[in-house]
Amino acid sequence: MSQVILTESAAQRVQTLISMEGKPNLMLRLGVSGGGCSGFQYNIELDDKTNEDDVVSEQHGVKLVVDQTSLEILDGTQVDFVEDLMGASFQFKNPQATSTCGCGTSFSV
Repeated sequence: MSQVILTESAAQRVQTLISMEGKPNLMLRLGVSGGGCSGFQYNIELDDKTNEDDVVSEQHGVKLVVDQTSLEILDGTQVDFVEDLMGASFQFKNPQATSTCGCGTSFSV
């Protein structure tokens, strides 16, 4: 089964964002769209709805939603939340990406 891995750090950040929104039923939606410097770019947002082609998993207390088409490109991807001197951001480690852009949100397969 295809899957995306959400680290504990990423899950904690998502839980913080959900509590800031005041809507406990929100889920983390991860997807891929065409565009960006390298051909594809990651999309990440909070959502309270699922679609017919969505795959939902729960990791570290967070519901993660990925549409079937994106899941094929994201299979094995680890989503992490990192805080360092450059700031704080979600980072993606996609084993299927053949190249990535310096911005970290754009990649090619």
